[in-house]
Amino acid sequence: MSIPIVDYLVLEPKPHLVAQECTACKAKVFGRHNACPACFNESFAEYEVPTTGILKTFTIVQFAAKGIPVPYTTGIVNCGGMDVAANITGVEAIPENITRGMEVQLATFPLGKDAGGVEAIGFGFEPV
Repeated sequence: MSIPIVDYLVLEPKPHLVAQECTACKAKVFGRHNACPACFNESFAEYEVPTTGILKTFTIVQFAAKGIPVPYTTGIVNCGGMDVAANITGVEAIPENITRGMEVQLATFPLGKDAGGVEAIGFGFEPV
């Protein structure tokens, strides 16, 4: 059995992210909100985030907490008008391999299993 590491990652039938879209101003947010951060409207609809996008900006992390392998790349991906913060995977974390404006796609990966054998699944984006 597998479970997503965050509630807005949906694994079946095909991995994708789900956000909430304000019914008044169309602002999109992840997670539960009582009111829209843009207009304070209290009504939301489900919004399926596109699985491909454009890397807007990134940084290559050289120092991290003990036990976290470095370097790794994290960035902001514009997916059809919604910005998603995520790690960039599937490519070596060196500036020659990663550029602003590159097309990326959602990718999932196992993070580990608990004592009962349940596997946690994370997500990032990788070059198309």
